Amino acid sequence: MGSLHGLLSFIPLWLSILLLSGALLSLGAAGASIRVWALAVFALFWLFGLPKTLTLTITAILVIMAIPPLRKVLFSSNVMRLLKAMKLLPKISETEKVALEAGSVWADGELFSGRPDLNHLMQEPYQKLKAEEQSFLDHQVETICQMTNDYQTYQDGDLAPEVWAYLKKEKFLGLIIPKKYGGLGFSNLGHSEVVSKLGTRSIPLAISAMVPNSLGPAELLIHYGTEKQKDYYLPRLASGEEIPCFGLTEPGAGSDAGAMTSTGVIFKDENGKLCVRLNWEKRYITLGAISTLIGLAVKLSDPEKLLGGSSEPGITCVLVPASTPGVTLGRRHDPLGVPFYNCPISGKDVVLSVDQIIGGAAGAGQGWKMLMECLAAGRSISLPAQSTGGAKRTARIIGAYAQVRKQFGISIGQFEGVGEALAKIGGMTYLLEACRIYTAGALDKGIKPAVVSAIAKFNSTEISRNLINHAMDISGGSGISLGPANMLAHSYIAAPIGVTVEGANILTRTMIIFGQGAIRCHPFAYQEMKALEAGDLTVFDKAFASHIGHIVRNGCRALILSLSRGHLAKVPSGPMRRYYQKLSWTSASFAFLADIAMGSMGSRLKFREKITGRFADILSWMYLITAVLRRFEAEGRQSEHRAFADYAIRYGFSEIQKAFDGLYENMELPFPGKQITALFALWSRFNTLAVPADDQTGTKIAQAMMTPGDVRDALTARGVYMPEDVKEPMGRLEHAFLLSVEADQIMRRVNRAVRKREIPKGRPEEILLSAREKGLITEEERKVVESATEACRKAVEVDSFALDEYKKGVVNAFTQGKDNRKGPLASVSGA
Repeated sequence: MGSLHGLLSFIPLWLSILLLSGALLSLGAAGASIRVWALAVFALFWLFGLPKTLTLTITAILVIMAIPPLRKVLFSSNVMRLLKAMKLLPKISETEKVALEAGSVWADGELFSGRPDLNHLMQEPYQKLKAEEQSFLDHQVETICQMTNDYQTYQDGDLAPEVWAYLKKEKFLGLIIPKKYGGLGFSNLGHSEVVSKLGTRSIPLAISAMVPNSLGPAELLIHYGTEKQKDYYLPRLASGEEIPCFGLTEPGAGSDAGAMTSTGVIFKDENGKLCVRLNWEKRYITLGAISTLIGLAVKLSDPEKLLGGSSEPGITCVLVPASTPGVTLGRRHDPLGVPFYNCPISGKDVVLSVDQIIGGAAGAGQGWKMLMECLAAGRSISLPAQSTGGAKRTARIIGAYAQVRKQFGISIGQFEGVGEALAKIGGMTYLLEACRIYTAGALDKGIKPAVVSAIAKFNSTEISRNLINHAMDISGGSGISLGPANMLAHSYIAAPIGVTVEGANILTRTMIIFGQGAIRCHPFAYQEMKALEAGDLTVFDKAFASHIGHIVRNGCRALILSLSRGHLAKVPSGPMRRYYQKLSWTSASFAFLADIAMGSMGSRLKFREKITGRFADILSWMYLITAVLRRFEAEGRQSEHRAFADYAIRYGFSEIQKAFDGLYENMELPFPGKQITALFALWSRFNTLAVPADDQTGTKIAQAMMTPGDVRDALTARGVYMPEDVKEPMGRLEHAFLLSVEADQIMRRVNRAVRKREIPKGRPEEILLSAREKGLITEEERKVVESATEACRKAVEVDSFALDEYKKGVVNAFTQGKDNRKGPLASVSGA
């Protein structure tokens, strides 16, 4: 040992510091225990000749930290007192506490940990449909899509009666209801696929089918209803005999459920029977006006404690038959002209038996917990499914349109500016499908990922809104001209609706994804908060000591991975290895920075929504990148799909980079915080995670979207309703697209001959005749080009209306506020 000490004395100081730092960093990154730290620090400090006083002092501190009884008395107890005095930890309301404890932690916990097990995440379910689910898609879903005329639905303000009848007959309203109650008992993936495909035909159709299968009476009864409630209501809901809705949002209580004014009061009627008297006013309730069974959230009070518990049980879910005296229905809102039933509902002195409380008397006060645990359905399935279906349909339409629409003699998709927009549509559509299937797989595994569901909802609706904007830009005048021929406008108009429901997106990003994730997904934060609130020193000591080790480990990992640009991370092998390394690097940096922010800002972080929003962006994109990687692996690493995966992943990392830069610019850390964050910001910009995909990758995607074949079909046809009838706008466009591609191949030969002056210039029809006479093309090929020209002309035509008919139609539809919009607009050209 002495010879080793003597040898080290000849090493230059800079090298000694480097070796010692490397050893300590490796120890930290490995997550060594405090005991190991104590031994290692003593040995390393002695070997490198550090002062004995420093060596013994640090070793003594580590020894104290390694012995729980000493640590509790000398360290943790003082930390508890300091935290309480400074009020650093946020105060959590009862509704927030229920939300935090609802659902499960899944991939979000791995990514939040700083050391994600990527091998495990790549083995998570990425399943396929059951045979019966695929059959339902191929038959019943296909049939109802054929039955639905989306334009006419907008004119009439409702789905056709025969469509409603078919929805009920084929149990579209009972997708999630178990078979033993007469439902279809579909998996979450099957449910997602049905909603997704319905949305590619008609948004009102998709919404009308998805709401009964989302958060509402059926979902709540399945999980929390009494056997009597299940036996009576579930078969009626499955068959469509009952049309459900669920009333949560109020004029003064949207996301803040604690501000709810709807009430329920327990009392005994004249016969001594326990009843509840309800008073409420709700709005934005989908299917409300036509519902026969209302699921209702109210604040329940029991002033006489007739239920045997508290006098204020709290938020409770109740089943209210719409025919009950005092219930008022029959009006509807107009959500941007999208004709699905979205309504105000109210009730005054509505009296029901306590048996109508979901779960019976035992369910009193359990409503918020029920809602939070079941919210994953709407956030994880319905809205991501609708958004993804819409994105796939948009990608297919706009890819064909970019080929069919000619300007300056070439398809507009050949212009790089248009190709850039096409690339984003294609790459992000690949990402949305990956997220949809990956998330549904977790639900089918029995996981209820509360934070992941918020990530899926927020990002799917935001990305799809962005994609339809790009498609509208490419389509130009045909995108803004309303009429039966317009295939994009309804998606464009409806895009903000998904953004506002199941938690408005601004709130979801700034408060839920990271606000809930920072506490729920962090391995120790919530344990510390609960122990601090309960005054439990033993639990706090254990959690806090582990938390310190967690910070040290992630700090060391973040530094090592940053210096090595992720190359030292242990990750799965394969063509995506480099992306796995960057994901591991991102996770370590994120986890460390999140702890720094939580420790330095404490309870103030809850109100620094620009900061929490950036953390949410990083967590979101880590999850989305993980989903893309899983899709690429699960689908067999297809080389034809590599450009789409590369685009989505690199886009995600570039968004993460923006978020990190924003954090370093704006986070307030203790002294010397500004100097440290300025150094971090400089290093971050110098040592970037990634830049967006290059032009070559984007060009590959754009070309694939404009080329018939397996790649285009795999990405844009699966789960999309594809009418073949050329009388339908989409069928007409697809027909023109295929002819256009064939004609372009023919015209390349003709144009080459024109350039070589083998045939004279002239009008297109003259050039074709000359080419035919010269034997450069056959008569059949000449007719193909002529047919393609005519088909393309029809495909890009827009609807027009007679002045007087248009004016009358607008007056009928809007000025008079009529729901029935059949009027003159139904008979215009192109209808």
